[in-house]
Amino acid sequence: QLLTLEIDYEAGEGPGVCWLAPEQTAGKQKPYMYTQGQAVLNRSFFPCFDTPAVKCTYSATVKVPEGFTAVMSATSWEKQKDNTFVFKMSQPIPSYLIALAVGDIVSADVGPRSRVWAEPCLIEAAKKEYDGVIEEFLAVGEKLFGPYVWGRYDILFMPPSFPFGGMENPCLTFVTPCLLAGDRSLVDVIIHEISHSWFGNLVTNATWGEFWLNEGFTMYAQRRISTEVYGSAYTCLEAATGRALLRQHMDNTGEDHPLNKLRVVIEPGFSPSLGVNPEDTYNETPYEKGYCFVSYLAHLVGDQSKFDAFLRAYVNQFKFQSITADDALGFFLEYFPELKEKGVDSIPGFEFERWLNTPGWPPYLPDLSPGQQLMKPAEELAELWAADSLNVEAIEAVDIAAWRTYQLVYFLDQVLQKSPLPEGNVERLSKMYPKISKAQNAELRLRWCQIVLKNNLEAEFSKVKDFLHSQGKQKYTLPLYRAMWAGSEAAQALAMETFSATAPQLHIHVQNYVKKILGFGGAE
Repeated sequence: QLLTLEIDYEAGEGPGVCWLAPEQTAGKQKPYMYTQGQAVLNRSFFPCFDTPAVKCTYSATVKVPEGFTAVMSATSWEKQKDNTFVFKMSQPIPSYLIALAVGDIVSADVGPRSRVWAEPCLIEAAKKEYDGVIEEFLAVGEKLFGPYVWGRYDILFMPPSFPFGGMENPCLTFVTPCLLAGDRSLVDVIIHEISHSWFGNLVTNATWGEFWLNEGFTMYAQRRISTEVYGSAYTCLEAATGRALLRQHMDNTGEDHPLNKLRVVIEPGFSPSLGVNPEDTYNETPYEKGYCFVSYLAHLVGDQSKFDAFLRAYVNQFKFQSITADDALGFFLEYFPELKEKGVDSIPGFEFERWLNTPGWPPYLPDLSPGQQLMKPAEELAELWAADSLNVEAIEAVDIAAWRTYQLVYFLDQVLQKSPLPEGNVERLSKMYPKISKAQNAELRLRWCQIVLKNNLEAEFSKVKDFLHSQGKQKYTLPLYRAMWAGSEAAQALAMETFSATAPQLHIHVQNYVKKILGFGGAE
């Protein structure tokens, strides 16, 4: 028998519901609220089975004040009288993908099944940046992975304090306004979120301890779409910057840290200080080490079109389900009986068990050599800038005007590795490349700020402060606080001053992580 259960409840101050004052928005006129469910925060928004193992459909009726608009991760959206919005999600999804945002927001069409949503002051920029490109990515995704089942694919540009690059809420991805770079250079984040439409949203990790099933497959899918659209040289370059982030993360935590496994043991423990909170498993490992494992599976198959066909079959087999790594790998071996026969799951040094349960650097790295034509010039230029006496002639012979953002990012990563540079070099570099030192692109700003701090270039400390005042994305904020705290007294003072000014505009998790870096005994 069908049982209907009605629960009367109130929710307010939980960590899953974010209330922003007008000054925390882009328009600075009206307040804003949004929810962020991943990983285990939606339990503070509504009563639910808050585990990715359970999927259900949902509907919601949301009444908002005059002058505000509500949007949700739903397949249908209808405005009724009295500023009431009615939503329905007709496909089963895990609780963490149910999302709501309310603010002064408007929309513009950018494709046959896509629109952008943003505050009025950002809508023109959003339309310009994404007009026509989303449909291309969706079409390539469908060709590679099978039908797009969610109907619409819309994008909501969040206020600057949004802590993530993107959150793949179905039908309506939430993204950072940092993606409005003005030159379409950061669309790989959108390709990543679109890829979740198959990997994560359609086939979902049954537990957060196997988050790589969501993120490793999505990184692989993102780079497959990117290869089809932009070619392999560019995609390998982007993957190389991802590998550099994994290297940085493992150097920060130590390779054998238990979070650097693909299968993380999440135990509730009897107090928050015991066990692992699923929120704290968010790091580069499930993304980039997961990507390496999926690439290794493709390498075992040895034929791209056969592996693409496997991915389509995998999505079709497990769609609308939540699965474990054993399910995924078991299906892989069944799909390729000749590989199962050869015992590819237990090749010494590359055992599937080892991939899942041993922390550390991936045993296999995909070949990124097609990116060399873009990486080599960047490496050589970084070498020139690290020299004790600058070869100005050789430096001036390199024209970086035509370099794409990821080539510049790769160059700056190399410069950062070689920092601190010999006396005076960073000042010269800053003067010579205003395209870098005065960039508005967030990925370039992050790297330039890191270089400024590593070289203790006090004359440009204000750029670090400005960048941290302008946005609150976790992946930009934490590395800069780590760098300031590891730096000079002046850099540490900058950290304290910037944090006390910006703390109220940061997401609560990000506030706690920064407190921990600055030794305030924040989140454990």
